[in-house]
Amino acid sequence: MLYLLIAVVIITLSFLREVKHYERGVILTMGKFTGVRKPGWSIIVPIFQRMTKVDLRVKAVDVPDQKVITRDNVSASINAVIYYKVSDAAKAILEVEDYYFAVSQLAQTTMRNIVGGAELDEILAERDKLSERIQQIIDAETDQWGIKVENVELKDFFLPEEMERTIAKQAEAERERRSVIIKAEGEVAAAENMAKAAKTLSGAPGALHLRTLQSLNDLSSDQSNTVVFATPIEVLRAVEGVGEWLKKDPN
Repeated sequence: MLYLLIAVVIITLSFLREVKHYERGVILTMGKFTGVRKPGWSIIVPIFQRMTKVDLRVKAVDVPDQKVITRDNVSASINAVIYYKVSDAAKAILEVEDYYFAVSQLAQTTMRNIVGGAELDEILAERDKLSERIQQIIDAETDQWGIKVENVELKDFFLPEEMERTIAKQAEAERERRSVIIKAEGEVAAAENMAKAAKTLSGAPGALHLRTLQSLNDLSSDQSNTVVFATPIEVLRAVEGVGEWLKKDPN
């Protein structure tokens, strides 16, 4: 009697299957889909029933380096990582043989198509937009498999050494061009300010004389052996006026 009880307990325990909180169990009874088991203990009849567990947590698929040729005929290599999760456990088992492998292959082909249809400058400057387009296409294709693509991130973009040197030279030339433009704009602004100051000084009587005295005061504080004699512009104009008056006076 004791042995019979032990045998019954062992057989009963062999019927039990555990489904974790982040899993779902897809049940096939005599080869037919009969339901999805939620987390907890489930009774599965061996031989007649089979349960396949599906992990619902977010998974990361590392897409290996893909050789691409951009729209402007630049050969490059790019890789990415895809984050997805199973949204429908039944579809993930019944509609596709190996959803992990299928998502990886679909990501590779989609990435080659999208990146290959863009120009080099677009890839370098608008990587986020390309990632979003790839994510939308993969998500639409995998919806029938019960897969939800959360995000796609383009990681590394490798260019040939010759192209990298060309881009570096182009960037250096662009920096030099901006430097020249900024310097020229500064000179124009300085000239405009100097012209405004000269106009202001010339319009105020005695302003140039005061400015000359201020300049002499600044020079006197400099520890230098050089002596500068500055003649106010009013004095020069007075001398010029006397010379003209003498030329006109016959006596």
